[in-house]
Amino acid sequence: MTKIALIAGSPTQSSRLFGMTQYVVDRLALAGFDIELISAAELPAEDLLRANFNSPAIRQALATVEQSDAVIIASPVFKASYSGALKTILDLVPQKGFQGKVVLPLFIGGTIAHLLAVDYALKPVVAALGGTNILGGVFAVDGWITRTEHGGFELEGQLKERLEDAVNELVLELRRVDAVRDRSRQEQAV
Repeated sequence: MTKIALIAGSPTQSSRLFGMTQYVVDRLALAGFDIELISAAELPAEDLLRANFNSPAIRQALATVEQSDAVIIASPVFKASYSGALKTILDLVPQKGFQGKVVLPLFIGGTIAHLLAVDYALKPVVAALGGTNILGGVFAVDGWITRTEHGGFELEGQLKERLEDAVNELVLELRRVDAVRDRSRQEQAV
């Protein structure tokens, strides 16, 4: 089964970012993918800040990334860049930790003016970690997601459409990568 790691860089569990990520996780689960969440809000803060590679939680998070075929990187935008919480996780990923993986960014910010945070802040770091297959991703504005009275989230129609397109692009790219790997294995076997 194809595995996907979802790295959520929000320092809080109540972020509207989780409205986006839950929508994507639900769609990918329906398509038969195994998704594992790595949440900055749930990892031990001291272990993150001190880069404690001996921490069981940090080791598990890094193993999840290593074993995945794709990585979804989700973050709120603060000060025209991704969150510091996400940065602490990315700092722990080995230098070639994203090599051979499909990467899908999902960002949310207070204004559309932060749209380029993906291109100017995230993509260079992903490339430094060996990532070359970075999909376009989705940037959302906070106002496109509302909290429901039951603790869930409601997404505007246009955001749902863009997330659907991103999921479809990820699925197609993962299938293409799998086909290339299968062809390569068959050629090596001959």
